Amino acid sequence: MGEKMAVIHPSSFGRRSLALIVVLMVAFLSIPANATEETGGLQAGAAKVDITPAPDSLPPQSHGVLDPLYARAIVVDNGHGRAALVTVDAGAIPTALWKRLSERAANELGIAPDHFMLTATHTHSAPFVRNDGYEAQIFEAVRAAVKRLQPARMAFGTGKSWINVNRNIVDPKTHRWWEGPNYDGASDKTVGVMRFEALSGDPIGVYYNYAVHPVITGNLDMVSADIPGAASNYLEASLGGDAVAVWSSGASGDQNPIFFNQTYDLREIRIRDYAARGEDISNSMPPGGEGLDRGNPRVQLLLDQQKQVNSALGLMLAEEVLHVMRDNLQRPQQQVAIGGAIKSVSCPGRKRLDQGRAGYAGSYEDADPVPLKLSMLKIGDVVIGGVDAEIFTLIAQRFKRESPYANTMMVTLTGGMAPSGYIPNDAAYGQYTFEVLSSRLKPGCAEDSIVNGLLDLEQEIAGK
Repeated sequence: MGEKMAVIHPSSFGRRSLALIVVLMVAFLSIPANATEETGGLQAGAAKVDITPAPDSLPPQSHGVLDPLYARAIVVDNGHGRAALVTVDAGAIPTALWKRLSERAANELGIAPDHFMLTATHTHSAPFVRNDGYEAQIFEAVRAAVKRLQPARMAFGTGKSWINVNRNIVDPKTHRWWEGPNYDGASDKTVGVMRFEALSGDPIGVYYNYAVHPVITGNLDMVSADIPGAASNYLEASLGGDAVAVWSSGASGDQNPIFFNQTYDLREIRIRDYAARGEDISNSMPPGGEGLDRGNPRVQLLLDQQKQVNSALGLMLAEEVLHVMRDNLQRPQQQVAIGGAIKSVSCPGRKRLDQGRAGYAGSYEDADPVPLKLSMLKIGDVVIGGVDAEIFTLIAQRFKRESPYANTMMVTLTGGMAPSGYIPNDAAYGQYTFEVLSSRLKPGCAEDSIVNGLLDLEQEIAGK
């Protein structure tokens, strides 16, 4: 576009010629930026593989399995390229694991690494250390989805669910920051939904996106997929057949389930139990159900109620996904373009020198810069921005607001695990919450780097 255009005076043309020029110029200016993307007929396939650890490989403190863990995958193809949307019931995906799986998917299945979106549900009830077969199980879910590719169409829509809440409050007793439901705090209730169906109308799968921490079952010390598992299991039963419901983690760094007893009665019971043993945990949070007296009838009741809450919240989220699929989807697409891109950004790091979960300013020293991986996947008119960390909701809301695409989602804990800890938005650094105190990032860099970096990736894909 660097060539000069000749300027022609209208008087040298008749009215018809001038009108033709205007029409051609309007048509030229109306060509979308991504017109060079190769479109083709959509194919889609979905599969899931049970990755629940065997009883003899459970952690020593485990009390068994509450519900199974899965690796779920949806693969799409348009004749020019493939992409995979893969989610694993795990706390996080180590970066080395993403690298190995993405390379294998490229070599064996023709899915480029920048088209391979591997995400953790972030359930706090899955063992972090897994056996040697774990990686093969995840890959098998992707391979099975490829085998099931069939002509398909997709549609996008959004809904609202109120099962999440901002989790940072000022404690009314101590007047300091603590973890608890802040009904007036920033929170994104949006449920993003991508439905994939066969040309016959039979469901193939659904990829849905929501921001809530899957921590309900954490106190149980039982293997569980938490809210994502409860929602996906409900959806798959509702859709029937071999349809697969793939959760993706929204920006839940500061979002808890709206009903979460660990911040109420169970916390007070633990504080009293530890105090009786001479230990003060009033400004800490022991992992899981550590220190709880499970012989206490009150503790047993509260833990059983947590199981009920988990099922209820999963049901409520799943029903909203079904509502979107029934009433809120846009016009289906059958001819789509598929594009992907990845980039790395880096922000100044810090190391905390003191302790304490929340409420007090931390002490820090400079540390090495922290790398962050950003990814972008575009399928049809839907863009999915990925970050390999836990980020605060306002960062995702800003990205969705500034994205030129109406159908935009933010997926976190995808493509690996950054060494950053939580990533607060810039303004949140003035709050002494446990996420801010534990973050390994200095303020003033990450929010802009993430949002602008993802916007750059959108432009990169559009220009390919």
